Amino acid sequence: MIEKLNVTKTIDVPGDKVWAAISGIGGLDRWFPVIASCRVEGEGVGAIRVLGLGDGGEIRDRIEEIDHQTRRFRYVRTDSPFPVTKYLGTVDVRDADGDKSEVSWTVEIDVAADARDELTRFLKSALSAGISGIEQDLR
Repeated sequence: MIEKLNVTKTIDVPGDKVWAAISGIGGLDRWFPVIASCRVEGEGVGAIRVLGLGDGGEIRDRIEEIDHQTRRFRYVRTDSPFPVTKYLGTVDVRDADGDKSEVSWTVEIDVAADARDELTRFLKSALSAGISGIEQDLR
């Protein structure tokens, strides 16, 4: 079953600074409490981001799009311990009033019906914590 989840927050960091961090591909271990390590293999579109989880699991993302004009970043999760057969993540960064920015993180997943509620709750919480982590890291 396809699910589309979105978390959007306005944070107290300028959009250019947020975009530089997001488009740099790495850093998720500083932003997401559940991610213990983050390394990047390659550069730009086509690079692979390898995320180590605190429980020893591993996630692999392939970078699909880095659009500096629209400040859009997309990745496909190719390997993860989650019960999904498709995972597309999109991060959009927009300027907001003052020196703030709006960060919108969307994931589209194909998830088994019996895991849907638990996984969607977990992912929404993780995305919210990650955006807050970006703000804390970049201040």
